[in-house]
Amino acid sequence: MHCAHFSKVAIIRKRSSGFTLLELLVVMTIIGLLAGYVGPKFFAHIGKSEVKAARAQIDGLEKALDQYRLDMGRYPGTEEGLTALNDKPADVAATRWSGPYLKKAVPDDPWGKPYQYIQPGEHGEFDLFSFGKDGQPGGTGEAADIVNW
Repeated sequence: MHCAHFSKVAIIRKRSSGFTLLELLVVMTIIGLLAGYVGPKFFAHIGKSEVKAARAQIDGLEKALDQYRLDMGRYPGTEEGLTALNDKPADVAATRWSGPYLKKAVPDDPWGKPYQYIQPGEHGEFDLFSFGKDGQPGGTGEAADIVNW
């Protein structure tokens, strides 16, 4: 009789070693609900951080442009663009160029698009901006333009 009792315990232990389909579905439902609640809040913060990064990059580019102006006596023209911060101009005043004014190449905005630079600007001595997430002028929220004016 002792052997029969032992085999019943062994069978019970084998059955309780896994999860039932119902238990797995409950856990998956809970995880899905949590992801549905936390996910949008998390991705909203990513969008805000991209906007902050674009503002910081524009600020850094403005400082490099100001240093360029101090050395050269002028801001780079629209045709020269932001590449003048890293590449020595070919004109006569190039002897005053003390660049490169950036440690690395001119970065793209956080959405992978080039920053827009216009000199002379409509809003100041130069306009420096990103079209935002949508890459189009105007917009609201994350799609809004990030500007230096």
